[in-house]
Amino acid sequence: MGIPWSNPCPSKAPFYGIIPRKEVMPLEHIWLKVTFGQLENFHKEPLTFEVVDFPSIYHALLKRPCITKFMVVPNYTYLKLKMSGPKGVITVEGSFKQAYYYE
Repeated sequence: MGIPWSNPCPSKAPFYGIIPRKEVMPLEHIWLKVTFGQLENFHKEPLTFEVVDFPSIYHALLKRPCITKFMVVPNYTYLKLKMSGPKGVITVEGSFKQAYYYE
C-alpha cells in the first residue's frame, strides 16, 4: 500500500472469529484516513487497522467501532455497506468472486 513502516505501532490485543477456534495476534496497528464514496458524495474518517500476517479473502475488517463511527448499515447477504453522505446514501459493494474464489 506504500505505507512507510515507521507508521505502524505494536499491537498487543488478539482478536477472534477470523480463523475458526483460534485467536489471531496482530503484528501491529496503523492509523489511516479512510474515505468511502465518490468525489461528489463521500464520508471520511480516521480509523485504526490491525496488521496481520496470514492469507485471507479479507483486505480489511470493519469492526463495531468503525460501523458506529461511519453509521454503516451492513448487508452480509449482498456484500454491501450503506452509509449516509452529505448528498445522499453511499453504497460500498463487495465482490462475490473474490469472496468465493480465494486461493
